[in-house]
Amino acid sequence: MDLMQMASSMLQQKLGSQASTGDISSALQGLLGGEGGNIDIGAIVSKLMSQGQLGDIVQSWLGDGGNKAISAAQIFDLFGQGKVADFASKVGVGQDQAADALSSVLPEMIDKSSSGGSLLDPAGGVGGLLDMAKKFF
Repeated sequence: MDLMQMASSMLQQKLGSQASTGDISSALQGLLGGEGGNIDIGAIVSKLMSQGQLGDIVQSWLGDGGNKAISAAQIFDLFGQGKVADFASKVGVGQDQAADALSSVLPEMIDKSSSGGSLLDPAGGVGGLLDMAKKFF
């Protein structure tokens, strides 16, 4: 199962909505970006790391230990009220319910895609990781 399918399935379970996994995948694509139906984990991690207070949280997701929580309010700050509202509308739930579900699923998504803390494959290999690192300097 690829990352988009996994995330869509987890969100469908969390939301309990009548939205299909296809609808949820489409909504996730709009929220998280990426091309060709893939989620751009490298871009998400880069965005999280650029927001100082979220850096420690995302580090816990990348490591092999427990995952620190991200709040629904931080989801709104990260993606913006408009994008979360669009996501919620596409899957047929309220904005707060959507943000709560995303705050639960996002750590799991990144954790599962970063075996041993490595994002080499989702970040585009070593070159992609270097491009991501350049954004911090």
